[in-house]
Amino acid sequence: MDKISNLKNKIINTLDANKALDIVTIDLKDKSSIADHMIIASGTSSRHIQALSEQVLEQFKNNGILNCKIEGKESSDWKLIDGIDLIVHIFNPEKRQFYDLEKMWSELIPKEKIMI
Repeated sequence: MDKISNLKNKIINTLDANKALDIVTIDLKDKSSIADHMIIASGTSSRHIQALSEQVLEQFKNNGILNCKIEGKESSDWKLIDGIDLIVHIFNPEKRQFYDLEKMWSELIPKEKIMI
C-alpha cells in the first residue's frame, strides 16, 4: 500500500471513530490534477464539524504533511482540509446535499477538460 492510500485509510478511520456521517472517498487520479483522492463526510453540528476538521489536520501533520491547512475556518457548515494529494471536505448535511460533490466528481470528465 502506498503512502497516500495508507494516509487515506487513517483519515477515514479517524472520521469514523469520531462519529462523522456518510464518509465517501472519490478517486481523482484520472479526473483532476488538484489531488489524488477526495474524502467527503458530514458532521452533526458546527462544533462537530470543527472538531473533525482539527482531528483530520492533526492526522495530516502526524503523517508528515506539514503545509496543510483548514479552509472555511469562519464557516459553521463546511470545512476543507487540504492535504495536497488528499482533500477532505466536512459538511453539515444540508450544505453537502446542496453542493453534491459526490455527483459532480463521479461523472467522467473528458481528457481535454482535465487540463484546464
